[in-house]
Order: sequence, then C-alpha cells, then structure tokens
Amino acid sequence: MDADADLLRSAGLRVTTPRLAVLRASGAMPHATADDILTAVSAELPTTSHQAVYGVLGALTGAGLVRRIEPAGSPARYERRTGDNHHHIVCTMCGAVEDVDCAIGHAPCLTPSETHGFAVTTAEVTYWGICERCAAAERDDTEVATA
Repeated sequence: MDADADLLRSAGLRVTTPRLAVLRASGAMPHATADDILTAVSAELPTTSHQAVYGVLGALTGAGLVRRIEPAGSPARYERRTGDNHHHIVCTMCGAVEDVDCAIGHAPCLTPSETHGFAVTTAEVTYWGICERCAAAERDDTEVATA
C-alpha cells in the first residue's frame, strides 16, 4: 500500500482510502469497467458509490496513473499499464480484452499519412478477433451439432 500512496503523492494527488482501493482494484483487474471496480472496492468500502468510483477514476486518469480505453460497443475500461503506448485485442464474442505491445516498438507506433498540424503523441489500435476460449466453445458447439 505504501507504493500506491507514494504513487498518488508523486502525481500530486491526496492519499485517500477510496483512491488507494481503486488503484488496487485496477491493478488487480486489468481492463476492468467502473462497475467491476465498484464491486471490488465495495468489498473493502461498502458505502462506496458509483459517483465516488467515477470521480476517483477521473482523477487517476487525469494524473496519468490509470489509462481509460473505450473499445467500440463496450463500456470504458481502466488499466494501470500506462505510458508505453500499447494496444489492445478484443474478443468479438465475449468482450475479453488483452494487451498487445506496440506494433513497431516506439511511440506513437504508427505514422499518419497526414497530421493536419497535430503533434501526434500516441496511436490507439484495437485489434478484433475471437479469443481461444470462445473459439474452443464454438468448435465444441459445431461438433455437437454435427454429431
């Protein structure tokens, strides 16, 4: 817990019990939704509200301690892996999300054909596919149907 408290202080944030709980939850559950984090935090702090969790996530995201990702068709998800410009792969069947390291190895990984005057700092890539668990279940369903 001391490392998380130091992390909050170094980001200029006050150390509070809800912030520590949300940091722990987001570290334990990469790509968790705010609802997932609320459920985890509620075990420790039963009176915690959605609003409190969203407020803490906003502060942590603003301080760069947590990254918010928004895969299409999915609620926002939060992770503690920040600053390395990694990407994500999302299962189109169950919504599972996994990290994918940078496509080239240095930020921003991809160079746009036109920047329109923007100073590009990151590139966000989302790969879509079917995870191993869903593919296996689909194979099992196919085998049962053809048997």
